[in-house]
Amino acid sequence: MAQNCLSKIRSYHVKFSEKEKKIADYILKNPENIIHNTINEVAEDLGVADATVFRFCKRLGFKGYQAMKIALASEIMTPMQQIHEEITEQDDEKHIAEKIFRSNIRTLEHTLQILDKDSLKKAVDLILAANRVNFYGTGGSAVIAMDGYHKFVRTGIATFAFIDSHFQLMSASQLTPNDVAVVISHSGTNRDTINILKVAKENGAKVIGITSFPKSPIGQDADVALFTSSEETEYRSEALASRIGQLSLIDALYVNVMVLNKAEANHTLEKVRNAISNTRI
Repeated sequence: MAQNCLSKIRSYHVKFSEKEKKIADYILKNPENIIHNTINEVAEDLGVADATVFRFCKRLGFKGYQAMKIALASEIMTPMQQIHEEITEQDDEKHIAEKIFRSNIRTLEHTLQILDKDSLKKAVDLILAANRVNFYGTGGSAVIAMDGYHKFVRTGIATFAFIDSHFQLMSASQLTPNDVAVVISHSGTNRDTINILKVAKENGAKVIGITSFPKSPIGQDADVALFTSSEETEYRSEALASRIGQLSLIDALYVNVMVLNKAEANHTLEKVRNAISNTRI
């Protein structure tokens, strides 16, 4: 899978040092400069040493400046319609479906590229150590929160999710230092969700944030942040496209917990299956 350089830079931005942020901002604003200039010229523009730029490339997972330059060139010189397909009125039903599926595939690929292994492990460890794991989200993110509850109720860990934002706040106020709040917001700037995060942390709970924006309040204030990447088109908002990435992150957390807590998880799963077996024809 080709590395998506710009997506990586955006999602890792919050973890960068001040010098790294300076380089990151330069690349985001002037990606063409990287393609057409040498490492010496870029370093001179930034007022840093060549070695600083080289270390930044390594931090992103590239072998060096040339490797990052090639990745950037491939990324920004790909015809725009191939990476950001607009749905038009001339498209038939199948063509629209194909574009939606391709967009979802790109969301999953880019989200996997920017998924930080250490952050994922820390999130899993927090959940395994928790007495309770509650899921929070408003609007479209409420659906993701309910999906989290639907999955984690099978783990043997006490869990819940509320749709109403007032119930969410009341629930967050009852969390303890032994609990975890999973807070989901595409933008990371939803006022209700930020309030829930604050209340949860005031009560000592650990917060796992799922968002697309590292510099947002959710991205910066969560104890652990997991990021999604998505694209926006005329008929499909970026938030709508990010759902597939959010759902996959929830799945990744759930399966990791089930694998690491196998005995308890299997016992609970069997009880759940027995309870609902009589509901089927």
